[in-house]
Amino acid sequence: MTIAPEPVSSPSTSADHQRTQSPVRAIIQVTSGNMLEMYDFMVFGYYAAAIGAAFFPSKDPSAQLLQSFATFGAGFLMRPLGAIILGAYVDRIGRRKGLLLTLALMSVGTLSLTLTPGYATIGFIAPFLILCGRLLQGFSAGVELGSTSVYLSEIATEKTRGFVVAFQSASQQVAVMAAAAIGVTLTAFIEPGQMASWGWRIPLLIGCLIVPVLFFLRRNLKETESFEQIHHHPTFGETLSALLKDWRVCLTGIMMVLMTTTSFYVITAYTPAFGHAVLHLSSRDALVVTLCVGIMNFVALPVFGALSDRIGRKPLLIGSTILAIATAWPAMKWLTADPSFIHLMVVELWLALIYSAYNGGAVPFLTEIVPPRIRTTGFSLAYSLATCIGGFTPAICTWLIGATHDRSMPGLWLSLAAVCGLIATLIARPYDRKRSVS
Repeated sequence: MTIAPEPVSSPSTSADHQRTQSPVRAIIQVTSGNMLEMYDFMVFGYYAAAIGAAFFPSKDPSAQLLQSFATFGAGFLMRPLGAIILGAYVDRIGRRKGLLLTLALMSVGTLSLTLTPGYATIGFIAPFLILCGRLLQGFSAGVELGSTSVYLSEIATEKTRGFVVAFQSASQQVAVMAAAAIGVTLTAFIEPGQMASWGWRIPLLIGCLIVPVLFFLRRNLKETESFEQIHHHPTFGETLSALLKDWRVCLTGIMMVLMTTTSFYVITAYTPAFGHAVLHLSSRDALVVTLCVGIMNFVALPVFGALSDRIGRKPLLIGSTILAIATAWPAMKWLTADPSFIHLMVVELWLALIYSAYNGGAVPFLTEIVPPRIRTTGFSLAYSLATCIGGFTPAICTWLIGATHDRSMPGLWLSLAAVCGLIATLIARPYDRKRSVS
């Protein structure tokens, strides 16, 4: 397909646009929904054992946990579909309207998980409804993160893009911290049996209650100037044709994001289950570690994003992937040889630092290598396809440990993802508008 020359629409903003919209306010508005999406995912991951017991009948706790994590991962399988369908829609109708749509779909998925009775009450309908809710969440999440990242990249200036886009990931850390803090508080006041029975629904209910606030914040968003400067917004067919033409960009993006998603789920959603079920530490200790990981990431991500603006994306990406390849598995070996709260804290914070360094460069770089006209679709598709693998990290790690009887396998899994990230970094290059003209 011949793609006409595009107007200047790089992910930056002019002085006039900056005067009409406060960047700080826009960051808060756009990342609020992204935070809710990740909050729901974290709650599911933190209470996977309780959710497994509530909805998946089995006498084997390990089987229940694996079924729960498989359902957790099933939502990721819907992300590529959401990325293509919703992404093409957003590239046509606008970033602002797309952000409102994904928030609405996300809210329905959250409500279904919160209110569905357990298997003991309604039988096999219960896990079916939970699965449907997860699939709907995955469908909306397929473009939520992409829309957020693209919006931030398009309101940023050339010199601040890494710093501004980093708040997409930083907002996810707020969700990690909130979910972990609520979990720590609940374990202090609710008995373990009550938490397994009904207490895990409380964090989800809190998520439902803040949805109206998020709608209020997002409805006042302004459209980005970069989108408005594109005179012809592609149809669905044109978007698919452009994706096929730029398949190498998508493949590079998938490999790049695999490192991001794998490391994120290792240090967040999987940590409570790993700490409690595998290392036999208390649930409270594992949640405290996760809370500290969220704090570390929240602080470090904007710092590394700003550093990528200063020294470039590639040096940061290469350095962090090499560190992950060299240290992730040995660190896990050290932890599993002598499990303790302190050792878990040290290892998870080290891996969190590597994640922050990598993600601080990877997300803005991905917005820069995708053509502007299909930026939301291309970014979201690459991210979603990578998440189809990385999002199953809790289930994969659970399976690997069971198959090999080696509790350090999460470190090896993370190292393999880092190899993919390193290769992608070496071959990736920013989008050149002149190359698209044929």
